Amino acid sequence: MSADRIWQRFTPAERMARFVVFLVAAILLAWSFRTVEIIPEFLMDAPEQVADLFKRMWPVDYAYYERGVHAVLIETLHIATLGTILTLGIAIPVGIMAASNVCRVPALNWLATFILVSSRSVNTLVWALLFVAVFGPGTLAGTVTIAVRSIGFVGKLFGEALEESAPGPVEALRAAGAPWISVFLKGYWPQVSPAFWGIALFRWDINVRESSVIGLVGAGGIGMALDEALNLFHWDRVALILACIFAVVVIAEVFVTHIRKRII
Repeated sequence: MSADRIWQRFTPAERMARFVVFLVAAILLAWSFRTVEIIPEFLMDAPEQVADLFKRMWPVDYAYYERGVHAVLIETLHIATLGTILTLGIAIPVGIMAASNVCRVPALNWLATFILVSSRSVNTLVWALLFVAVFGPGTLAGTVTIAVRSIGFVGKLFGEALEESAPGPVEALRAAGAPWISVFLKGYWPQVSPAFWGIALFRWDINVRESSVIGLVGAGGIGMALDEALNLFHWDRVALILACIFAVVVIAEVFVTHIRKRII
């Protein structure tokens, strides 16, 4: 009579591999804690400091909105919108070059990939610091920052949408002798346009958030007002600015979600 077989969820090799992964993760976590150099006294005192900060923020200085917040809030929306529009103008050709089924030139594919990776690999605040040094503080630096940072996001997703499009309509147009522009507009674009506009709206929503932050390094928008209030310890104004940023982000999220449902 054969021995009963015992069911095991993982093989010995899989258990060993899981153990090694967990061990490496634990070592990295311990190493990270040592690198961060957490001071226990500051950590235990944090709740009291947060409570004191909220006390300083109340009551909120609502009167400051008209003279110090409204203009820079509108400027923030302008930076996000203009930066997104500029992004679309650059990301569309870059995304086309990145799609190997549309652009069959390996050198252009490589160049497009390099542009997309370069845009995404540098943090938004780093781009902002760079363009503030080039153009000086203000909305121009902020708009260019948003545009350059967004190219990698929009271009990559647009290129992937092109690569995933059905080849049937495209091959039919090519067999009929249609020129390249007609093949793209009649074969590719109808398939990817919903995804493209969804990507554009999603990126605008992200840019509204990022436009609120880049002002901390001088790139225009409400972030500059926030930086000034923080430096002067006007906590009641800080509370007002943070509330305005939160409200704008929520409204932008609701707006984008509503429009995307209609498009997609």
